[in-house]
Amino acid sequence: MNEIMKVMVNGIPGNMASNVAKHVLEDGRFELVSYSLTGPEVIENEAAIGSRKIALIRPDRKEEAIAAILKSEGAFISVDFTHPSAVNSNAEFYCKQELPFVMGTTGGDRKRLNEAVAASAIVAVIAPNMAKQIVGFQAMMEYAASVFPNLFAGYSLKIRESHQKGKADTSGTAKAMVGYFTKLGIPFSENKIGMERDPNVQTRLGIPEQYLSGHGWHTYTLVSPDETVKFEFIHNVNGRDIYARGTLDAITFLHRKVEEGIKGKAFTMIDVLRG
Repeated sequence: MNEIMKVMVNGIPGNMASNVAKHVLEDGRFELVSYSLTGPEVIENEAAIGSRKIALIRPDRKEEAIAAILKSEGAFISVDFTHPSAVNSNAEFYCKQELPFVMGTTGGDRKRLNEAVAASAIVAVIAPNMAKQIVGFQAMMEYAASVFPNLFAGYSLKIRESHQKGKADTSGTAKAMVGYFTKLGIPFSENKIGMERDPNVQTRLGIPEQYLSGHGWHTYTLVSPDETVKFEFIHNVNGRDIYARGTLDAITFLHRKVEEGIKGKAFTMIDVLRG
């Protein structure tokens, strides 16, 4: 694929959006659009990604701004790393404006999110986790749950996740894992997931100080009824680069689907891995 892919990253100056924009800017396959939809609480009018100035667009200006950007830039793919409270309104906006998008923001009403895409003239990649290796691990768990249902019946389960203090919602990855473990015979409620956001506690857990502001540590502990057997699955991520690299793969995948003329379909990161 030789065509340069234009990408607008929304959620700047947030950490994840800024990290993805940096990777887009540094990758010759892409051209970073110099605008970003941002939240109403942001007071700055622009942000810097490397040497590039990014104009920040607040919610009350997004319709007129997007019309002008489309006129000047032509077609582009939107990437959303905004806030859980904006997931559905942003997705519906992308659908209305016919902007193919990658949704990396967790939270919101995911059923409504997928329905919006299905009723639209666009395609999207929607995933609670953009890290390919973690998505692969989830695929293995999904396979086990479908082939060996109730394998861990009677076992107890403890899920603990730790993310930076600014992450507002429970990890989407941890929520997805609940479904697999339930099929494996361990009924579990999402509200039982242990969330850690206190830097002092995180330091005691062993998270390096330089990654307190950006990490994703997950531990899933399974114990047999008589407590003689223990299984533990752990995936610890320091920094955000793994998610940014996966996001670039999602953009490339989505661009290909747009070129194929597919409409009204929401893909996942499993589709990206297979594609």
